[in-house]
Amino acid sequence: MRVPFNDLKSVNGTLAHELDEAIERVLRSGRFILGEEVESFESEFAAWCGIEHCIGVASGTEALQLAMLACGIGPGNEVITASFTAMPTVLAIAATGAVPVFADIDPQTCTLDPDRLLTALSQKTRAILPVHLYGHCTEMDAILEFASRHSLYVIEDAAQAHGSSYRSRKAGTMGNLGCFSFYPTKNLGACGDAGAVVTRDAELAARLRRLRNYGESYKYCSNSMGYNSRLDELQAAILRAKLPHLERWNETRRNLAARYLSHLDERFCPPKSKPGFVHNYHLFVIQSEQRDELQEYLRAHDIQTLIHYPTPCHLQPALRSIEHRCCDLSVTNGIASRVLSLPMFVTLAAEQVEYVARSLNSFGVTA
Repeated sequence: MRVPFNDLKSVNGTLAHELDEAIERVLRSGRFILGEEVESFESEFAAWCGIEHCIGVASGTEALQLAMLACGIGPGNEVITASFTAMPTVLAIAATGAVPVFADIDPQTCTLDPDRLLTALSQKTRAILPVHLYGHCTEMDAILEFASRHSLYVIEDAAQAHGSSYRSRKAGTMGNLGCFSFYPTKNLGACGDAGAVVTRDAELAARLRRLRNYGESYKYCSNSMGYNSRLDELQAAILRAKLPHLERWNETRRNLAARYLSHLDERFCPPKSKPGFVHNYHLFVIQSEQRDELQEYLRAHDIQTLIHYPTPCHLQPALRSIEHRCCDLSVTNGIASRVLSLPMFVTLAAEQVEYVARSLNSFGVTA
């Protein structure tokens, strides 16, 4: 049995008629930048998150960068984050001129450990950037309390956490700003690059709207420096077509994860949510001390897997040219050598999940 890691063609195929209508609507309108589709998506996604403001931007990376710039973060500042994440998180910090400071992660959730924040703190610290990795939220209450005590911004990287929640609060809505990616593989994915920032703060929202569009307060009047980072009408229309299905898709992922969990041996440390957390299972990630051999074993069984992420950010070659600071990252380094992502997408069949689990369980077992 062949099991791909993902199958965007089949996922999008389930909405072919709705997506065709959305695209045709934009083509008929003749408006392609900052029109009604973007305004409507911003309103609908803000309502879905339960927050006042949503600002559509060109990508999740630029969502993070503009969010930090809106908070006045730049050269001379430091931002605490996790090294165990995708490089765009760190590149966004560096793009502002600020210095990324890496703190270690919780071994169960692979997210920023609040108990490690104090060792990362300095007089230059301006913000904490927790990453809700794999669809599991960070322990936010402790982070928010620490940030409040030290007068820091909290900017959530919710790129993988659409619909995940922590104590009944959705990812992206707990800090000063929440940043989302709508890269095609995300739980809510566009058909190209797209992103958004959400916030309850009207002034931060206004700054973000200026920053994404040349710093303009109105057409041809740039009151401040800005960027070209706009969510386009086609992607907004596609996201509007998909958004009503997101809750159902997330529930499908949870059901698939439950099936994995009911079949997998505990030796693979299958992911489990802590009490009070709701996981969206953007990724289903196991661990093995023999990760590379296991991946090859599954490949021989026609099962595609990926590694998120084999090299932590602090060990990436690009960091040699970027000023940064590291605390003790022993948990990060250990987990990076063990993680393996299994197939997870909403059209994945139950029998495929069971085949993957059986194949895993047979690894290393002799007759």
